[in-house]
Amino acid sequence: MASHPSPKRAVETPTIPDRLYFKIGDVARICKIEPYVLRFWESQFPQLKPNKSGTGQRLYRKRDVEIAVEIKRLVYGEGYTLSGARQALGQARRSGSEPQAATAVPAAQVQAPASAVTKKHDKLAEVIGRARAELREIAGILGSPATATIPPVQPLRRRAARPPALENASGSLFDA
Repeated sequence: MASHPSPKRAVETPTIPDRLYFKIGDVARICKIEPYVLRFWESQFPQLKPNKSGTGQRLYRKRDVEIAVEIKRLVYGEGYTLSGARQALGQARRSGSEPQAATAVPAAQVQAPASAVTKKHDKLAEVIGRARAELREIAGILGSPATATIPPVQPLRRRAARPPALENASGSLFDA
């Protein structure tokens, strides 16, 4: 699911220099990711909108850098998918709190009580059990002696080699 994190991995929080604007290479070095990842994240996260100079150079503000660091923490550290990280950042923005405080617990776990989660697991286990039973039945049908009466497929016969090309007396294919 989009908002369920995988086991936590250690992602260090970098220190962000006190500057007004950062170029994409600076942000990539701070986050320890490639610039193309930042450009992709711009298309995936509406919160990440750097300004552009007259020449088209991306100029990130300190807030943009903080959002990029938070996205990296969610995706690489917490194991969120991009859509899960987008939801977590959106919830943090709507609640008005800092993103790190809002994403400590995934949204799906906050909204669903434990009994609903166990019911969902039980339902999934039931569906998986039925699928296994059907697969066993299919395997039994395929392994039964009734299917052994099907005649085996005959191998293809090889064609005889092509007859040699007709040649005239001079050895040429064309008349002179």
